[in-house]
Amino acid sequence: MVENTTPQNPKRIVVLGGSYSGVSTAHYLLKHAVPQLPDKESYQVIVVSASSKAMCRPACPRALISDDMFPQEKLFVNIPQAFEQYPGGSFRFIEGTATQLNNVNRTVSITLPSGNTEDIGFFALVIATGAATPSPLLGLNRDVEYLRESWATFRKALPKAKHIVIAGGGPAGIETAGELGEYLNGRAGWFSSMPAHPRVSITVLNASWKILPALRPALAKKAEAYLAQVGVTVMNNSRVKSVMPEGAGTVDVASKARITLDDGSTLDSDLYIPAMGTKPNTSFVPKDLLTPNARVSTNASTLRVDAAGPRIYAIGDVSSAARPAVHLILEAIPILCANMKRDLLLASSNTTANEKASFGEDRVFKEDTRETQMVPIGKSKGVGAAMGYALPSWLVWLIKGRDYWLWTTGALWSGKQWAKEK
Repeated sequence: MVENTTPQNPKRIVVLGGSYSGVSTAHYLLKHAVPQLPDKESYQVIVVSASSKAMCRPACPRALISDDMFPQEKLFVNIPQAFEQYPGGSFRFIEGTATQLNNVNRTVSITLPSGNTEDIGFFALVIATGAATPSPLLGLNRDVEYLRESWATFRKALPKAKHIVIAGGGPAGIETAGELGEYLNGRAGWFSSMPAHPRVSITVLNASWKILPALRPALAKKAEAYLAQVGVTVMNNSRVKSVMPEGAGTVDVASKARITLDDGSTLDSDLYIPAMGTKPNTSFVPKDLLTPNARVSTNASTLRVDAAGPRIYAIGDVSSAARPAVHLILEAIPILCANMKRDLLLASSNTTANEKASFGEDRVFKEDTRETQMVPIGKSKGVGAAMGYALPSWLVWLIKGRDYWLWTTGALWSGKQWAKEK
């Protein structure tokens, strides 16, 4: 254990969020920004997260079925332990939820598990709070205990279910349908398009004319064929209007539900999983800093929140700078951190005028808008594209489907992915 040498009145760099964006930003700053500052001992990086553990959220569609699907010690990783490698006093972890940002006074209020509130003044701030899923089965909306409780409740009800309805034709909905379909119904044989005797009827409700809107129509059609092989039916142009009882699928994950569509038709389900998009975690952010869809209004080139004042940034699903995607987050981390380092150097009282002139220009982030997305459908199939090129099913399995990225997250959570400055 490194000796704690927390500086008096530290310049706090507060990172709100303990997932891909937040953990990566904190590691990168501690490795490549803070050590290069003239008064590096005066800085402290603080990560605030509602959960003391980070998790591989993309794995939820498979992980929700059983703990046997993944090694739990790889699926959930302790955040404070991942930062014990840094000098004592340079890092602090706070388990809590941001409830109010005052960008004028440069403070953020954190509600702790005890119910008490801690107000933290910051010298720099990174908003990386991500987005919440409508179903508590599909993300770390609170802490690990809440997620595990939701999974346990769902698993208890699963053996008795005869009809499951999943609302949402994006990756989360399609992946969840594929995993449940293969687990419950098996997969059709070589010369069959669907299982001969499916045990459970599984229906995907998709509001659009095709599933997987980020991928080309041919890949969406291929995905529907793979879903049919595990007993899943897709209903396109079917928008959910209401669900009864209220809270089915969102509060009570084991509740039966009656789903009414916008054309007036209804479906009854033994289990209902809403998987229609996500909601940015921005309730604590002043409204004048948000876009109409509740994301933080972010400079798409520099990743600063220009309207919030100096040294405030946003990244990941919560930011308007790019569409939500892990590969775009990883591309943005070095850009944000380089620009923050430049801002911190410019703000340092120990920096001479000549040194300030040598800091150069901002690094610029540019979103890669090429077709890139991989969607496993069960344990052996999948569709996807990378950088505009369609991928064969076996390659989707190799890259993502075999363990839903778990082979990559160890280096990310530990900071080894950011060992070299990029």
